[in-house]
Amino acid sequence: MSEDKIEETKNQTLKQLPLDSWHRENGARMVPFAGYEMPVQFEGVMAEHLWTRENAGLFDVSHMGQVQLTGEGAAKALEALVPGNISTLGVGKIRYTLLLGEDGGILDDLMVTNAGDHLYLIVNGATKHDDIAYLQKHLPSDVTLNHMEGHALLALQGPKAADALAQLEINPAPGDLYFMEAGSFMWGNIPLVISRSGYTGEDGFEISIAADQAEALADALCSDANVKPAGLGARDSLRLEAGLPLYGHDMGADILPVEAGLNFALAKTRREQANFAGADRVLAQYPDKAEKKRVGLFIEGRRPIREGASVVDTQGNIIGTVTSGGFSPSLQKPIAMAYVPAALSETGTQIMVEQRGKTIGCTVAAMPFVPHHYHRKPKL
Repeated sequence: MSEDKIEETKNQTLKQLPLDSWHRENGARMVPFAGYEMPVQFEGVMAEHLWTRENAGLFDVSHMGQVQLTGEGAAKALEALVPGNISTLGVGKIRYTLLLGEDGGILDDLMVTNAGDHLYLIVNGATKHDDIAYLQKHLPSDVTLNHMEGHALLALQGPKAADALAQLEINPAPGDLYFMEAGSFMWGNIPLVISRSGYTGEDGFEISIAADQAEALADALCSDANVKPAGLGARDSLRLEAGLPLYGHDMGADILPVEAGLNFALAKTRREQANFAGADRVLAQYPDKAEKKRVGLFIEGRRPIREGASVVDTQGNIIGTVTSGGFSPSLQKPIAMAYVPAALSETGTQIMVEQRGKTIGCTVAAMPFVPHHYHRKPKL
C-alpha cells in the first residue's frame, strides 16, 4: 500500500483491533488506518498478494462497520437511501448497493444481507460513524439500528479458502454457499455469520465472530498450510487488479453512480420508481450521459502512477485525476484507475498522465485487470 493511502492520524487516539496482539505476534507491520492500528503487511505485500491469488490469505477487516437493522419496514425504509432492490432480496442473499446523499452523491458503498429477521449491513471503516448517523437521521423510528461493535470480521480469500474453511467442521457447511450468499453457522458452540464474498476478486468468505473468539478462529484457519495472514497492502493491490473501487479514493460524495461505472447498482425497478435519494440527478446521467467516467489504465514503463496524479491533454491542461494506482504483482506492470472525460473512456484510448512534472503515456484498459474467480451459482 502506498504511503498516501495510510491515513495521517498523529493527533488521533488509535483504536486496536481485537486481533492486535495476534498480528504483532505474527510479525505484522502496523500502521494507522481508518482510526485503527492495522497490519499493512506480514511477510511482504508482493508475497501476500500472490499467495492469496494461488492459495488463501486471511485478512482482518474488523475496522469495517457491522450493522443490524430490525423492524418490519426496515427494507423499504432503507430503499429510500439506496438505489438497490432491498425489499425483494431473498433470505440469505446479499446485495451490493450505494448509500446516496440527497444530491445523489455516493456517501458509501455497502453490502446488505437479508438475514431473515433483520438486515445485516457491512459499511466502510472510515465512514461507518457518519453512515450510522446518516441512517439514524433518515430511517423511521420503528427501525432499530444496532452497531455490532463487539464483533470482529475476518476475510478468508483465495482459491483454497473453501477447503481451508471446511477443515473447521462448521455447521452447516459454509462451502454450500454461492457468491453473494450468507447465513448463520456454528463452530462448536461459537456462532458465526459467514458470507461468500470479498474484496479481492477471488473466491472467499467474510466471517463475523464475537471479538473475544476471533483469535481462536484466526489460529484455526492459519493452522492450514494453505492459509497465511495478509495485510492492507495486499488487500489494496488485489482489489485494484480486480477493478474494485475504494471509497474515499475512487468514489465519494462528489461522484455520482454512473460516473463511477456502477450502473449495475441502479436496479431497473428502482430506476422506474425513481424514489431513492438524489434520483433525479442520478438518473439524468443514466445510462451513458455522464461527462466523466472511471476507467482502468495500463501505464507505460515500470514506474507506478499514484493517486492524485493528473490526466492531461496535449497542451498540458488537467482534464482528469488518477484515484488509485500501483504495481500489479499478477501482471508485473503498473496499473491505475482514473476519472477521464467520457469521450476518452473507450478501451484502447491513449491518454497522458502527469506525475511529479513528468508526462507518462497510458492506455485505457478494460476492468477487471485480472479476471474474477467468484464461486457463482450455475445458471439453469
